Amino acid sequence: MASISLRGVQKAYGDNPPVIRNVDLEIGKNEFCVFLGPSGCGKSTLLRMIAGLEDVSDGDVSIGGKLVNDVSAAQRGVAMVFQSYALFPHMTVYENMAFGLKLAKTPKAEIDRKVREAARILQLEALLERHPKALSGGQRQRVAIGRAIVREPGVFLFDEPLSNLDATLRGQTRIEIARLHRQFAGASVVYVTHDQIEAMTLADKIVLLHSGQDTERYGSIAQVGAPLELYHRPASRFVAGFIGSPRMNFLAAKVTGVGAHGVSVALEGSGETVRLPLQGDALAAGAPVTFGVRPEHLEPVGASEPASGAASAEESLTLSRKVTLVEALGEHSYVHLDQPGGAVLIAKAPGDTHLAPGDTVPLRAHAAACHLFAQDGFALAPLAPAEVPAQRA
Repeated sequence: MASISLRGVQKAYGDNPPVIRNVDLEIGKNEFCVFLGPSGCGKSTLLRMIAGLEDVSDGDVSIGGKLVNDVSAAQRGVAMVFQSYALFPHMTVYENMAFGLKLAKTPKAEIDRKVREAARILQLEALLERHPKALSGGQRQRVAIGRAIVREPGVFLFDEPLSNLDATLRGQTRIEIARLHRQFAGASVVYVTHDQIEAMTLADKIVLLHSGQDTERYGSIAQVGAPLELYHRPASRFVAGFIGSPRMNFLAAKVTGVGAHGVSVALEGSGETVRLPLQGDALAAGAPVTFGVRPEHLEPVGASEPASGAASAEESLTLSRKVTLVEALGEHSYVHLDQPGGAVLIAKAPGDTHLAPGDTVPLRAHAAACHLFAQDGFALAPLAPAEVPAQRA
């Protein structure tokens, strides 16, 4: 099974600016790596360069320790599953799955064994004699995956394989892909998606690419890490805003003080203050910053109910806002709140909340769950654990 290494990889078309720029990345054996980002950020282009379907303008691509820049796609030992399934309409399921093996002149008995074993794993045994037009979208996608499995590659490449399926089938097929990865221990998977649910549930490692709207960073990596690392410790405002649904609340703020125990800020328009356990050595009092808190970390507080885990005014942010809309989703509700300056603040509440438009509700966010972003968009790093003051009981 193969690892993947990208060193200084770039891709440009003609004299246009690069669509992929200076990508350095290591994907280990048996690792499930997801390329994530908004449409047009270069995810599929990067995947196709690994597959050999796009030339590399600069840099090196290595698979299993071997430089493959000049190696054809057929000789790279990878199998790709496309968004459009790419099945041959005149062939049966069996013939579609066997096609690559026939081209490789694999013995018939070996082809039959591999195809039937893949069909068993993917629950396609009863469909082997059908043509693609007689299959559902989910079944066609499983055939495309089966065609990749029979080749027993060291690397599986998936290019938005679930985007053509409805919500129920997406969930079912996502589970199948996760199960298959566990079953084929040792195979590396690179998976492209713009759906953060797929990324968060499938990935060992997420590679988040910058949006095409950011012309200076377009095609470069915004952050690499485990799903929860990107969620809890986003490296920039872009990462914080892309990971999480609904997106993180962003509020304009100004620094009021920087000390050994963190950075104190005041929210513009309301004056509410909080001290955050973050490193702010490069900041000065009065510096404009962006304060961030996720809806699930902004807690509505009942009239007689203290916020759970809150310790003191210094260690939590307390707000009071008027409700403008309540989205009741069953298990939970999203409460939209009026924010000075015309912005909207979103908080997560229980599904049976009694809050209604027009209500004024107190809210609290623990400082440890809040984020601060400098003017260049990058996040302030947390203090080392030993530097963070102990919370009062």
